[in-house]
This record gives sequence, C-alpha cells and structure tokens, in this order.
Amino acid sequence: MKIVIAPDSFKDSLDAAGVARAIAGGLAEVWPHAALVQCPMADGGEGTMEAILAASHGELRRQRVRGPLGEPVEAGWGWLADSRTAIIEMAQASGLQLVPPGQRDACRTSTWGTGELVAAALAAGAQRIVLAIGGSATNDGGSGMLRALGLRLLDADGQALEEGGLALSRLARIDASGLDPRLLDVQVEVAADVDNPLCGPNGASAIFGPQKGASPEQVQALDLALGHFADHCSRLLGEDVRDLPGCGAAGGMGFAAKAFMGARFCPGVEVVADLAGLDALVQGADLVITGEGRFDAQTLRGKTPMGVARVAKRHGVPVVVLAGTLGEGYQQLYVHGIDAAFALANGPMSLEHACANAPALLHARARDIARLWRIARQAVAPSA
Repeated sequence: MKIVIAPDSFKDSLDAAGVARAIAGGLAEVWPHAALVQCPMADGGEGTMEAILAASHGELRRQRVRGPLGEPVEAGWGWLADSRTAIIEMAQASGLQLVPPGQRDACRTSTWGTGELVAAALAAGAQRIVLAIGGSATNDGGSGMLRALGLRLLDADGQALEEGGLALSRLARIDASGLDPRLLDVQVEVAADVDNPLCGPNGASAIFGPQKGASPEQVQALDLALGHFADHCSRLLGEDVRDLPGCGAAGGMGFAAKAFMGARFCPGVEVVADLAGLDALVQGADLVITGEGRFDAQTLRGKTPMGVARVAKRHGVPVVVLAGTLGEGYQQLYVHGIDAAFALANGPMSLEHACANAPALLHARARDIARLWRIARQAVAPSA
C-alpha cells in the first residue's frame, strides 16, 4: 500500500513537515509496512520555502537584511542547485510577524529586505526565482524591493524618498539606470493566492491595509500614493499593469514584480506541487491525506487541500483531509475532489490546547482513519 501525505502547516502549531510526520506516525501503527510518502505542502504564504526545501531536499541559506521597519533581521531563502532556482518567501524579510501589533504601520513599512534576498539570489546565479508573497507587513507597491535592486525614487528636489508607501505620494521622478541588469536574465514566478488589482476598492490598500495598521484615512492616502507610483511607472515602462489580477498582492509587491521583472503569477499551491514533484508521487498511490488548520469554503480559493485534490483526482486517487477545525461550508469541497474530512478534536478543548497537542491529535486521527480504511478494504475484498 502506498499513501501520500501532503498537508499544509497548522498555523501557530506545526509546520507542514511536522504535520506530515505526525500523520505518518499514526498510519504506521496500522500499516507498518506501507509506503508512507511525506510531501509537505504550502500555498504561497508562510511556510512555502520550508515546504519546498523539505520536499526537494534543497539548501537553506541565510541573509541578514533590512526588516519592515528598517531593523536588521535574519532571513532564510532556499536554493535548488540542480535547477538554479531560488525560493524567496517575502514573509522572511518583510513579514507581518516581524512587526509587533502595536508597531504595525502600513505607511512606513518597506519591502527593502525582500529586495536584498532577490539580490542574494542573483549573486548566486539564479536563473529562476520563485517569490512567495503571502504574509507581508507592507503596502509600498514593492518600491522598497526595487530600490534595494538599484531603482531610485526621487522627490521634486532630486532627493531620495524615504521608505514606505505613503512617501510615494511625493514621487517626482524614477531613475532606473542603476536597476540590476541581471533581472533581465532571470525568470520570476510570483506564488500568490489573491487576484486583487493594485488600486481601488478591491486594491492592496483597501483590502489588506487595515490588517497592517492603516486607519481609514491612511487607506485612502496609501491608495492615492500607489496610484501616483503606478502613473510614473507606466510612463517609464510604456505599459500600465496596475489593474492586472494579482498586482495588489502583498501590498503591491505583485505590481513591482510584474512591471519591472515581467513576473508570471501562479497559484502558490501549484508552484509548490510542481517543485515538490507531487504529481509523480501520487501516481500509483492508494490514498492521499492532506490537511490545514481550518478547512472551510475558503479552501476553494486555491488553498493547499484543493490543490492537492486536483492532482490526486487526475490519477483517480481518493483524498482525505485532516484539519484543526471544520468550518462553515466545508461540505462544498466534496464535489471538488475531497472524499472525506475529519477534525482533530476528540472532545471539547480550547484552541491553545489543540495547538499544543496537535502532534498527538494528528497521530490519533490518522490511526483511526487507517483502521477504518482497513476495515472498508476488507469488506469489499470478497466482491473485488
């Protein structure tokens, strides 16, 4: 028997590799001789780099970079030597988790550190960069990243603008003469799960600004500033991409990647599945087990279990979901390739208790699923 275990992380509890190990442990109690193939997954948010490196045996590299508010942070990035591919997770350098709640300021936070990671990848000879842009603390249109790569943003007096999205309202001229020329020779893929444009009521500032500390007044000011930045970029580049789906992702990082790097947007889970070789792993499997912290109707919007199910269904393999909680509308997924779903809780418990005991709960639930699956297979064997 072959079982592929391809879960996402359980936020605030276990990374994807830890989830896969716990599930494998439970299955092994019932099927000690089964081939249990662990393939940690992600959908472009936090944990994407770790999942890809765990699945592909890539190298974790570290770089000291500028954090969202200018403080130094130690950020990791991934390197796949065989394909000369760099995996850059924006949250490592410019993530919301790097800024304490009381200090979150969407007007000032910058993506400069992400640009430093891109520069490190270019210096290593990357031919392909996968940029996972979930979990950002920023709303600067990716301008900080571009500045770290040599772009100059100047005010009316010819002085460099300070960092952050609000400062873009004073932009008078863009000098691209120093932009790193190696960007012309690298393929950039943006792994994201949102399709927002840069500006407007569904844009970066309006939809994501408040969670990054922006007041209603600041949201309006930031939206105007990003629009002003896009005006200058379109005049410089001869093309306006602000309204393309995904350009509003990560506070406009999608815009910068598309406009200046010619980036291609891809659903994050598809990028991870490709790099992890999930399609080949699922071939010949008897069962696929995936999971995430909360499984509900939102999973349809490109989250990990949905992406895993699409791959499994191409090969006619059944899919079971293990989730921290089953939320409203999760039953909708049953017509989209999910065959069964189970929550971890074995009785009333707090979220804190569930998170602290996730490995044991996953182990127990996986063991129970294996026992049920074994009984079902035995029941149908005489008629098979």
